[in-house]
Amino acid sequence: MSLEAIQDRGLVLLGCGKMGSALLAGWLERGLAPGAFTIIDPKPSPWLEELAQKGLRLNAEVPDAPAAAMFAVKPQMMDEALPSLRALGGGETVLLSIAAGTPIGRFETEFGSETPIVRAMPNTPASIGRGVTALVGNEPAQGSPLDLSEALMSAVGETVRLTSEDQMDAVTAVSGSGPAYVFLMVEALAAAGEAEGLEPELALTLARATVSGAGAMALAQDIPPGQLRENVTSPGGTTAAALSVLMREGDGLPRLLREAVAAAAQRGRELARG
Repeated sequence: MSLEAIQDRGLVLLGCGKMGSALLAGWLERGLAPGAFTIIDPKPSPWLEELAQKGLRLNAEVPDAPAAAMFAVKPQMMDEALPSLRALGGGETVLLSIAAGTPIGRFETEFGSETPIVRAMPNTPASIGRGVTALVGNEPAQGSPLDLSEALMSAVGETVRLTSEDQMDAVTAVSGSGPAYVFLMVEALAAAGEAEGLEPELALTLARATVSGAGAMALAQDIPPGQLRENVTSPGGTTAAALSVLMREGDGLPRLLREAVAAAAQRGRELARG
């Protein structure tokens, strides 16, 4: 199943905040017509209202059997959101959720275990088309429903498939929460530059560009990150001096990140249990 199915049968998007809007923009850029989408949102943006003048179905009646329906509402709104699309259960529509903390089993309870259901976890860089999304589906979703879900999420960045829903908490801890860790790195690096005498604006410019550029190198070059690190590190040089602190066995960055990711994953498991 490809994006052509969306053009033919349509997609229902429940909730169109920042992530939903980023996805919609990506789909439109790929050539899908506004009329292929039914958007349900109680507070539509001016952009959505403008698209409604071009054929987008805004807060209109849900089609009988769209190719897909995406849940892009906040987790605390799920109890209200799920029943509103109950009629789409049964197998003809792929249900795709990008809401954190709502397991596939919750959807199967509402829509039936025969319904293809895909759970996806994008991260905030998806809002600029640079995200990464992990996907996992139930048994009926294997094959073309998962293919369609992957095609939809690829509109905002890279995609990966999980072998088990049990991996989702770890994914949330690494890539879902991960941008916050990187933003903290920018903050801390800039503050350290200030402490060494740089003007605040200059320190922040250097920190932002350094983190962005290093990330781009890690993506662009097929070289393990450890090797990239070694390539920058001259024995006895300035980088080696800094890494001797960051990589300290007892309280260095690797240990802190392991503890941080473990804490995030554990909190994800707690939220899923309610």
